[in-house]
Amino acid sequence: MVCSCCKIFLQEKLEDSGVIVHEMLLGKARISFNTSFITIEDIRNILNKYGFDLLVNKEEKLVAEIKVAVIELIHHLNNVNSIVRKSDYIVEKLGFSYQYLSKTFSEHEQITLEKFIIAQKIERIKHMIDEDEYSLSEIAYMMDYSSVQYLSNQFKKITGTTVSQYKLGDEVEKKPIDEI
Repeated sequence: MVCSCCKIFLQEKLEDSGVIVHEMLLGKARISFNTSFITIEDIRNILNKYGFDLLVNKEEKLVAEIKVAVIELIHHLNNVNSIVRKSDYIVEKLGFSYQYLSKTFSEHEQITLEKFIIAQKIERIKHMIDEDEYSLSEIAYMMDYSSVQYLSNQFKKITGTTVSQYKLGDEVEKKPIDEI
């Protein structure tokens, strides 16, 4: 789960199936259910039907927590007044070394943690450009880029278009956070 809509949607679907939802947070839920009517496999099927999954492996849970931490920092926290390096935030939040988190993430995903962070940043930059609230210099600062040039180069490398071209037309499609 990566947004409030996901939490609400999933809670409704689980409750419709007879599951009691005690707490719903990004990335995890505390539930109870009557095993005479519903099984863990039924719950897994409900989750899978809507693009979610039931995580039981410790490393899979950690990868999900990494994703939530990255999404939380880049998309939900306003990092305007205090530059927090993305890796420092993740390390502090999850309590493991960046090397361990990065290795675990890469073993379970088809992308490195660094590339995942960059992809999330580029998607957030697209939204910030569209909102037209900040200058490119301010966006570079907030997204922890050392310069506008560095941001522009990375934007072009990831999207295939320049920031200027993106501003002129909506040639580059935005992606839902959970599909990045």
